[in-house]
Amino acid sequence: MPNPSAAMLVIGDEILSGRTRDANMHYLAGELTKHGVDLKEVRVVSDEAPAIVAAVRALSGAYDVVFTSGGIGPTHDDITADCIAEAFGAHIDVRDDARALLADHYAATGRELNAARLRMARIPDGACLIDNPVSIAPGFSLENVHVMAGVPSVFQAMVASVLPTITGGAPLLSQSLRIDRGEGDIAGPLGELAQAFPDLSIGSYPFQENGAFGANIVIRGSDGAQVDAAIARLRETFA
Repeated sequence: MPNPSAAMLVIGDEILSGRTRDANMHYLAGELTKHGVDLKEVRVVSDEAPAIVAAVRALSGAYDVVFTSGGIGPTHDDITADCIAEAFGAHIDVRDDARALLADHYAATGRELNAARLRMARIPDGACLIDNPVSIAPGFSLENVHVMAGVPSVFQAMVASVLPTITGGAPLLSQSLRIDRGEGDIAGPLGELAQAFPDLSIGSYPFQENGAFGANIVIRGSDGAQVDAAIARLRETFA
């Protein structure tokens, strides 16, 4: 039985402008791999409602689970929660349980729960809160979409909260082999290897070093015995 499929939607003009380097995709991919969920697609969209709504609807319909990052803070351009609500036709407003979390947090730190901060308590009807032990303001899950912060430390904490609720499959295993030959020389044998092991993913990642060409071959799969057998055949072929 195949592993569950996943997609990630990264939201924010700061990513597309190059001002911010996204670290969340790399982290999520690693955690999903260990959990037995196959990350199949990543999209990056701007802080524009039509783009976010369209992407959420498309990804939610195409994959078993979707993770979003960014756009759930207190500023005017944090519109992700509203877009998720629109995508699923859900009403959204300040919710009492989210408000209580924020009120307790800001009271303990001596800061005001002002109108801007209260925006972070706006949750679509029917959503479940995602715990945020770092900065309290919750994410939320609606249908098969998990909505999380863009700040890496908060995103990682939210991923840790969500993953136990997702039924994963077999963890993806991988091995790699460096071959000091150009891709043109190894393409034929690699194609034959891929045909012999159809359940495995075999990737070729070329490099040039000191004027010589080579490639790192990465073999991935959920069956450790097959991965071992394929890497052994690869070593024998290019011994």
